[in-house]
Amino acid sequence: MLDVLQRLGRGALSRLARVGRAGQILLQSLLATPQPLIMVPLVLKQIYFVGVLSLVIIVVSGGFIGMVLGLQGYTILVDYGSEQAVGQMVALSLVRELAPVVAALLFAGRAGSALTAEIGLMKATEQLASLEMIGVDPLRRIVAPRLWAGFICMPILAIIFAVVGIWGGSLVAVDWLGIYEGSFWANMQQSVDFYDDVLNGIIKAVCFGIVVTWIAVFEGYDCIPTSEGISQATTRTVVYSSLAVLGLDFILTALMFGEL
Repeated sequence: MLDVLQRLGRGALSRLARVGRAGQILLQSLLATPQPLIMVPLVLKQIYFVGVLSLVIIVVSGGFIGMVLGLQGYTILVDYGSEQAVGQMVALSLVRELAPVVAALLFAGRAGSALTAEIGLMKATEQLASLEMIGVDPLRRIVAPRLWAGFICMPILAIIFAVVGIWGGSLVAVDWLGIYEGSFWANMQQSVDFYDDVLNGIIKAVCFGIVVTWIAVFEGYDCIPTSEGISQATTRTVVYSSLAVLGLDFILTALMFGEL
């Protein structure tokens, strides 16, 4: 019995220690952010890596999810004679919930795992140690630009996801199912409020971007410098990021639209 309690205690303390190290690395990386003239080129390079290269999966997924929403929404609403409200349902579902959440999950799977693998490989090949030997802080040169790139890209990708999804919903509802186009867009414009819906969705995306990028760079920086260690760290990035996004989404939704 004591052995079991000791193992549980050691496991809990180990996880708390990792959370502490993650917070320390985040704070040190933000404080070590280089000067703008040095920082901007590094961040732009990482924006291409984590943002531009994620556009294909974001656009394709957003389009198909919007189409599914339009089709399912019409199927449900037509039974109540409210099929003209499909635009409202598609827009609110995407802007409030699906765009930031699904974009964050896709971002974690594509960009987050790539960041972890890249930093982990740098650690395994002793590139990070080499930077330290020549007096260059790896947190300043490697981690900080990737953090800022993730913070910037995630809300932009969520906005693109929502726009493409709404277009996909209109394609199905208007061009396929025959919903009057003016009614589709008018109902959507009347029901979607910038501050209550759009801005809250962007805030969600910003929070998700911070969490996912933070987990990704920490797992890469803290991984065991072997091929197996990098593989395990990449898996942890996707799993932890997905759970963090879903849990944080509930908290933010309760704060924004609930009674908390």
